[in-house]
Amino acid sequence: MNNADGIEKYWLHDLSPFLIQFSENFGIRYYGLAYALAFVIAAFLLAAYHKRGLSPLNKEQQTNTLFFLILGVMVGGRFGYFLFYEPLSLIRDPLSLVQVWKGGMASHGGFIGVTIAVWLIARKTKIHFLHLGDLIASLAPPGLLLGRIANFINGELWGKPSSVDWAVRFPDAPDGGIEPRHPSQLYEAFLEGGLMLAYTQWRLWKSPVLKHSPGQLSGEFLLGYSIARIIGEQFREPDLGVALTFGFLSRGSTLSLLMALTGVSLIVYAKRNRSQL
Repeated sequence: MNNADGIEKYWLHDLSPFLIQFSENFGIRYYGLAYALAFVIAAFLLAAYHKRGLSPLNKEQQTNTLFFLILGVMVGGRFGYFLFYEPLSLIRDPLSLVQVWKGGMASHGGFIGVTIAVWLIARKTKIHFLHLGDLIASLAPPGLLLGRIANFINGELWGKPSSVDWAVRFPDAPDGGIEPRHPSQLYEAFLEGGLMLAYTQWRLWKSPVLKHSPGQLSGEFLLGYSIARIIGEQFREPDLGVALTFGFLSRGSTLSLLMALTGVSLIVYAKRNRSQL
């Protein structure tokens, strides 16, 4: 894999992060488009849920919900990135928090932000927190799918060195693109986004889980995402090289393990309180 002839057969990532570029750091980025499209899909799904009687959110409430969700994702994702991955950077340069054009979003932080947003929406609309959480959980997979594809286009969050035929050389990797690596961003797009999108939509439309077990779909999503993320992390170069707690888990896997425990707790709670809600 380290000889010149072997390396040449692997594609050297050369995709631009910009759809349209106006200057060195300013333009329409695919990453931003991924977020925008994800929220458009969320708006479409919320409207469809209400039309079919699955959601009590009327048009005005849907608009307010999307507003709070956008804030939750953006603020939570940004704070989460620095809290979980770059705490010292924020201390050295607090202004880096608002320098979003330099990248830096954490999905686990986004989940925390969305949870707070759901709590605020539930209070405002008087809709049960767990029922609302189930609806919002089903909106997350499209964003995860599009976000991971954008990660690949950006050439970031690359995978571990590999000799598989579809491996990619990433110029921004520590080796400068010498070693071919797993396109782990696409693995995660399929697992975290594609599979979870199919599963949550199937559960929401084809089962009575929303009506009879509020909180269960949220728990299943958190558990499913965590399993998908941990699997994907096995092919991904660790962000910090070590875990928060366990030496054999990456930072993302450790956070996902905690999320999985939360998911299991929600499932158990929903099942035990099924007849009471």
